[in-house]
Amino acid sequence: MLSITRLAAVVSLGFVALGSAAVSAEEARYNQIALRAEVSQEVAHDLMQVTLYSEAQHKDPAKLAADITTGINAALQQARKSSGVTISLGSRNSYPVYDDDQRISAWRERAELRLESADFATLSKLTGELLQQLKMGGMSFSVANPTQKKTEDALLQDAINAFKARAQLATTALGGKSYKLVSLSLNGGGFQPPQPMRMQMESMSMAKSAPTPEIEAGSSQVSVNADGVIEVQMP
Repeated sequence: MLSITRLAAVVSLGFVALGSAAVSAEEARYNQIALRAEVSQEVAHDLMQVTLYSEAQHKDPAKLAADITTGINAALQQARKSSGVTISLGSRNSYPVYDDDQRISAWRERAELRLESADFATLSKLTGELLQQLKMGGMSFSVANPTQKKTEDALLQDAINAFKARAQLATTALGGKSYKLVSLSLNGGGFQPPQPMRMQMESMSMAKSAPTPEIEAGSSQVSVNADGVIEVQMP
């Protein structure tokens, strides 16, 4: 059995060893620098989204719901004739309309139809046709997911090269002879969300024969970031 004196010595040596390990860990992080490099590319929007809606008011909520359903169903049947267009139903809600005495005088209901396509000409023509019976809720453009991924993949090498150039610049500025790469992460980012297209909705929805909307899709920045840590090796 260890005497108290020998046990104290062992514990003391243990603390010394731990202290040495902590010092070594600090030395391992000596001259480490965190760097970021970012590369980006302007990418044309290749996906178009349109939101149309039907809205009406009636004293009889059942009659109102039936009229809205009939209008949306007719629009759906017409939209399905256009190939390459993704169709989905958006939100649908109804709410009471109150008179001056705070009594329900009528009901108002709204239902949305959402269209999406990479074929701008087809979707634009369909939108013009549907505006004869529906109203314009919004139009926006974006970069499709496959296009964004393809662009990010192409930018990966550029991001790595930009990081290496920045790492070498930092090493030279510190008077180092070389550097070691401690860590590196590559992340896509900087993609701008779809920008809505402002239109004269009232004049378009009220027209007996709505014209085909003019299209200017625009573009967004797709970027890749290289974040990493280097350790500068001094002479």
